[in-house]
Amino acid sequence: HVRIVELGGEFVRPGGSLRLACAAEGSAFSIYLMGWYRQTPGKQRELVATRTSDGRANYADFVKGRFTIFGDVARNQVFLQMNNLEPEDTAVYYCNAIDSRDVDYWGQGTQVTVSS
Repeated sequence: HVRIVELGGEFVRPGGSLRLACAAEGSAFSIYLMGWYRQTPGKQRELVATRTSDGRANYADFVKGRFTIFGDVARNQVFLQMNNLEPEDTAVYYCNAIDSRDVDYWGQGTQVTVSS
């Protein structure tokens, strides 16, 4: 059974930074893609950034160079460095992992709140 562990969400002032961490534990199959999504009440979950096991990254347009996804997906861990945070970044951030069977797994989410 795969368990997605997320860490790092907290309260921060506008312009501040946070780093989210995610690890996928217990996978019997290799994971080739990990990423972060976010969701606010009443809205659909949206992509923030993804990273493949060979190091390719993909970002949502609203990231605008403020966020960086890094880590070793082949070792089932990924991080999201978020800089220059804005109130609009307030959301629950979810980590996602996809294994070689194209089965995807989700974490429970971690709350990021950006407010003055």
